[in-house]
Amino acid sequence: MITSFDIGGTAIKSAVATADGQIGAAQRVPTPTHDFAAFAAAMQALIDAGGPTQGVAISIAGVIDPDSGRIKCANIPGIDGRTLAADLSAVFGLPVWILNDADSFALAEARAGAGRGHRNVFGLILGTGVGGGLVIDGQLVGGPGGLAGEWGHGPVAAQFAGTPPQAIPRFRCGCGQTGCLDTVGGARGIERLHGALGQPALDSRAIIDAWQAGDAAAERTVAIFIDLLAGPLAMLVNTLGASILPVGGGLSNSAPLIARLDAAVRAAILRKTDAPLIVPGQSGAEAGLIGAAWLGLEKLGNQRG
Repeated sequence: MITSFDIGGTAIKSAVATADGQIGAAQRVPTPTHDFAAFAAAMQALIDAGGPTQGVAISIAGVIDPDSGRIKCANIPGIDGRTLAADLSAVFGLPVWILNDADSFALAEARAGAGRGHRNVFGLILGTGVGGGLVIDGQLVGGPGGLAGEWGHGPVAAQFAGTPPQAIPRFRCGCGQTGCLDTVGGARGIERLHGALGQPALDSRAIIDAWQAGDAAAERTVAIFIDLLAGPLAMLVNTLGASILPVGGGLSNSAPLIARLDAAVRAAILRKTDAPLIVPGQSGAEAGLIGAAWLGLEKLGNQRG
């Protein structure tokens, strides 16, 4: 058995994972965000509560450089810049494996969710912003800097979208560039677009609810949102050969929105198919725990082999 963790800026969740990839009941404690010692102690308490374990696997909202082992994690300053796996391993006396939360979602969906039976799976995150992870033949695809799958960055967002065409502002992105898809593609993006169209400030859920209720202004916002994402996603599908894109993040909770995005992307790809391509993920709220568990169990097996 190993101990699986899903760590965000608000909470640390843990569960025991068994060799068949099953996870037990999750436990949760608040995340100590500014003190590494307190952060490690909170994890240690959860490890101890779960019983004997052979390793620790972590899904976290941060990027881990595979060369240096250092993590970039803005919402947990106490661990930002640390060689987190090595530092925690020294505290716990156990092997520690870490992956980004988007990669964890992609792995969970490929192994135990909507991507089962598919060779090329791209896990698509539509949350506060956008992100993703790529799994081919059941194996997570990495890359320099730990940034593989980050399709939301780069100044490629269309400057006009919708019918009739609407000029789209070039929003400044948190990565330092201007015009990234991340600025228009997630929940904050749909809110920015709504405001740019001269509409009153609403959160993404209210905009989607208004759209489903037939509100014309919300329909215009959603149409532009879909138009901005469909082209880049079609290029992603063509390039990667992905046959399924399970969606996670808050916007995945709107089945009509995901269905509309799916129809737009399938209309734009080279391979024509009637089968759904972009679908809500199936691993639910425990995707982080499930993805981390699969990684840790595989790593543990490799060590033994």
